[in-house]
Amino acid sequence: MSAQYQRFLKVLEKWPAEKSKVGSGEWTAEPAIKMSGAKIISGTAVAKSIREELRNEVTAMGKQLADFVPGLRIVQVGGREDSNVYIRMKIKAATEIGIDAAHVQLPRSITEVELLDKINDLNEDPRVHGIIVQMPLDCDTTIDSHRITDAVSPEKDVDGLHTVNEGRLAIGDLGGFLPCTPWGCLELIRRSGVEIAGARAVVLGRSKIVGTPAAELLKWANATVTVCHSKTRNLEEITRSADILVVGIGVAEMVKGSWIKPGAVVIDCGINVKPDASKASGSKLVGDVDYAEALQVAGHLTPVPGGVGPMTVAMLMKNTVRSAARFLERLARSQWALRTLPLKPQRPVPSDIVIARAQKPKDIAVLAKEIGLEAREVSLYGNKKAKISLSVLERLKDKEAGHYVVVAGMTPTPLGEGKTTTLMGLVQALGAHKLRNTMAALRQPSQGPTFGIKGGAAGGGYAQVIPMEEFNLHLTGDIHAVSAANNLLAAQLDTRIFHENTQKDKALYDRLVPAIKGQRKFSPIQLRRLQKLGITKTDPDSLTAEEYGPFARLDIDPDTIMWERVVDINDRYLRTITVGQSPTEKGISRETRFSISVASEIMAVLALSRSLEDMKQRLADMVVAFDKRGKPVTADDLGVTGALAVLLKDALEPNLMQSLEGTPVLVHAGPFANIAHGCNSIIADEVGLKLVGKDGFVCTEAGFGSDIGMEKFCNIKCRTSGRKPNAMVLVATVRAIKMHGGGATVTPGAPLNKQYTEENLELVQKGLPNLLQHIENGKAFGMPVVVSLNAHSADTPAEHELVKKAALEAGAFAAVVSTHWADGGAGAVELADAVIKACEQGNQFRLLYDLDLPLVDKMNKIATTMYGAGKVVLSPPAEEKVKRLTDAGFGNLPICMSKVSGSFTGDAKIKGAPKGFTLDVEDVYVSAGAGFVVAMCGEVTKMPGLPTRPAIYDIDLNTETGEIEGLF
Repeated sequence: MSAQYQRFLKVLEKWPAEKSKVGSGEWTAEPAIKMSGAKIISGTAVAKSIREELRNEVTAMGKQLADFVPGLRIVQVGGREDSNVYIRMKIKAATEIGIDAAHVQLPRSITEVELLDKINDLNEDPRVHGIIVQMPLDCDTTIDSHRITDAVSPEKDVDGLHTVNEGRLAIGDLGGFLPCTPWGCLELIRRSGVEIAGARAVVLGRSKIVGTPAAELLKWANATVTVCHSKTRNLEEITRSADILVVGIGVAEMVKGSWIKPGAVVIDCGINVKPDASKASGSKLVGDVDYAEALQVAGHLTPVPGGVGPMTVAMLMKNTVRSAARFLERLARSQWALRTLPLKPQRPVPSDIVIARAQKPKDIAVLAKEIGLEAREVSLYGNKKAKISLSVLERLKDKEAGHYVVVAGMTPTPLGEGKTTTLMGLVQALGAHKLRNTMAALRQPSQGPTFGIKGGAAGGGYAQVIPMEEFNLHLTGDIHAVSAANNLLAAQLDTRIFHENTQKDKALYDRLVPAIKGQRKFSPIQLRRLQKLGITKTDPDSLTAEEYGPFARLDIDPDTIMWERVVDINDRYLRTITVGQSPTEKGISRETRFSISVASEIMAVLALSRSLEDMKQRLADMVVAFDKRGKPVTADDLGVTGALAVLLKDALEPNLMQSLEGTPVLVHAGPFANIAHGCNSIIADEVGLKLVGKDGFVCTEAGFGSDIGMEKFCNIKCRTSGRKPNAMVLVATVRAIKMHGGGATVTPGAPLNKQYTEENLELVQKGLPNLLQHIENGKAFGMPVVVSLNAHSADTPAEHELVKKAALEAGAFAAVVSTHWADGGAGAVELADAVIKACEQGNQFRLLYDLDLPLVDKMNKIATTMYGAGKVVLSPPAEEKVKRLTDAGFGNLPICMSKVSGSFTGDAKIKGAPKGFTLDVEDVYVSAGAGFVVAMCGEVTKMPGLPTRPAIYDIDLNTETGEIEGLF
């Protein structure tokens, strides 16, 4: 770089942005400014005005969203001084406006792949609204500059150089980012007061950065445009015809006065260094136009410097602020641009899998964008399902949440009453027909029922999650992650017992804290163990025998072990097993059992966690057993917390799918309701509530009847999340009401008794008390209850009217008949209207009990209010465990009642709504990580078995098409 050029750069950088007059300072335009002739268009003055306007816009943005600041990143490879000058000028202008501008300087040795990775990081950073790649790239390696400029997201390409933005300009779509120098030229012409429309414009130069886009901008401003270049013939003749002449040819003072039409607007985009012995520096700045001659002919003229240069930076800032404004607009946008999928219901209604296969889902990336997710927040698993990053909660933390609706059911028949189907019909009605931002939030189903007798859990008929095969099987592997974590903890538990039984304290301690490369140190989780024991030492060699003994020996009482291995299939032969029978285990064996994976406490932890940190703490707190002194032994004591968190890291992210009508569905976590709390995850609901916005709806479900799932949804899940549901939808069927009125036994796989296929108002009347108790359950939490009668083909209008009338008389907010199974969302529009009105009532939600009540009092409160029981009676072992848990500090936890789902009582054979009965609690244990105490009411198996004829017989893989057959 020549010394002359270096001086030019220094002067350019010092050029005062605040000066609105040309001719001030060392570098001046020719003194002809004082002569009669052209009016000077001061880019410096216009740029100053634009910066002031932008500063006001940025201030307003900060008021719109607290602490919001537009972000600009200027990427530079190498360290060319001329590039440094331009970068400093841009950062100075940005800082004056209030833009957070940062210089991202990268080494000359960077490779193209590394540079592309860096740009991608900036593309995905929500704090960055504009990205510039400073050219030329000063690098040692070969890098394709065009590939680099096109790597910048078109939505952040504030230079306007991306092929997409260039293409938009070419076709007259000015909604993209305009290239800064040409846009600045157009702004200068407009501010001169000269009419562009109809004028003849000549652009001298066809560069990608100036000439070509300048011609496009003038064309779309309705000028008649001619582009000239080095091969143009009769150049002077053409330029003399121009009302507007834009020059960017790169040759100093090439355009003479004789080339200019008298009175024309001349915009000089050139900047060149020309020797000048009269100047102290020995040179001066000139443009591509002979300024002195042009001044005598032109009507308006831009000087050099002080003309186009300041405008280029100003328009760059304007693009950045425009990008930030669009970001805020997207953030504040209340209505999704959701493209719904049309349904064409067939008669008779085909099987679930036929219906699901007939509907082609949207690409999940498209759906994610429609509902306001950024690309960086979505991890695609193929093109029909995805995981959503927890970072979306940070981005939307200041956004108001939507309405929260829980869908529960009356006490079901063994066939189920269509709770998930109703939820899907409701969200399809709200989203596709009422055009409200609506998200379904479901549990992930276990594979046990899928291969057993119940089948899948994607809904049914024309109200389903699709693709239903992926929903019902592996999905994204969350349940497998839970299984792996659960069994890792079980393996560590038994292994620890084995090693403690076969080693002395010192040998055990030395193996727990070994010397690695001559050094011994505690791991972080071992330091926590020391702190728990009250030992403050951090040097493993400094512990005494009295200290390393308690550290190394957990002294677990095998009779108190509560942790079981799990597998996600129904396997009755794992209900009782013996482990440790191999000779290598030296006779250290014990009786235990397997549970189904969704019964694992880790599944409940996943569902109740609010963040990664919260999940990790909950995992640490899980109690697996008690030691021989009666103190709880936790996962953290076993040293396994970090490993469990690693296995579950991705599983904590909710899964995105869609309904048959293309509305979004979040699928996450799947704890059983009769064993655990039976609800999907808090995180999924939070993501949904933020995405739908204050006028939207998140509809979630609670397992089995309101006495089981809904009660735990309120007392456990909502207590943990702090959310207050706005309404409850209570799903009922005439079939279930008749069963509770004394109808014949309903058996899966067997034909229904004619009592259920013919009108029988007497049975309906007798069965209504069960429905009415569930209505009272919702009212006990202060929620308006909307009864949705899931219509079946055998129902009669008289039966429907009888149920609706009784529900309204019992205090239901509304009672409607829904036909979503046969008609999709269109069949649940009346239900959607009722839910909308219910959510407008004002939130009166309240919890059923205070945590400071004794454990037994909380059990009684649930049983008497939710079930209609007279009292709870604990077995002697349960009483003893209540005392142990209370003494251990678990008495202030909520209660998770584990009981049969087919009755308000502990006996599944007792139907209807009995009152004053005694509820027996046989066992009590703590799920400290999940944060509740489980009360076992009767024998509730945690490992289902396969029936004589499971669904396995019907499920197959078509090897020609690759399609799964037989799922339902």
